[in-house]
Amino acid sequence: MRFRPMGERSVLVTELDAEPSAWACGLRAAALPGVVEVVPAAATVLVACLDAVALATVVAAFDSVVPVDTARGDGSLLEIGVRYDGADLAWVAATCDLTESAVVALHSTPEYTVAFCGFAPGFGYLRGLDPRLHLPRRPTPRSVVPSGSVAIASEYAAVYPRASPGGWHLLGRTELALFDTDRDPPSLVEPGSRVRFVPM
Repeated sequence: MRFRPMGERSVLVTELDAEPSAWACGLRAAALPGVVEVVPAAATVLVACLDAVALATVVAAFDSVVPVDTARGDGSLLEIGVRYDGADLAWVAATCDLTESAVVALHSTPEYTVAFCGFAPGFGYLRGLDPRLHLPRRPTPRSVVPSGSVAIASEYAAVYPRASPGGWHLLGRTELALFDTDRDPPSLVEPGSRVRFVPM
């Protein structure tokens, strides 16, 4: 592992030997004093602390942290109902040499794990997508992707929690609000959450 300073009170941990979400869960479980926030990403974990002293303590204790396997199935399963009528469903099927019904089956069969959140509040990057559906992002992003769009790109699946620009391939849509400021907590997903898509 490598530690890259990010200001005086934070460090970016790279070259991890386990999933960043597993390290993040392990860090939270360790309850090291002075840790303010732990943010996993695709290949790194950012640790923010109260002060430089706490940061030094965290770095020194990092070897004792045990990653938590977030794919074990701990916690409740969020089922997301999907109408598979997305603008890119036919294109994805043709590109992957599959039928549309096969794409739906491949997308809705796995149990996904939220690897990390980003891009927009409530936007979880879901790991577990069947390799036969791994596709690069669109060469030209859409200026507006409708709220609730269920999409794939690279090795991830996701749901757009609100209307926004985006370059993922749209397979369908859900009525479930993944992020709502009037709810506590506002987001239905966080790193480590388990998700399954259910055709409607």
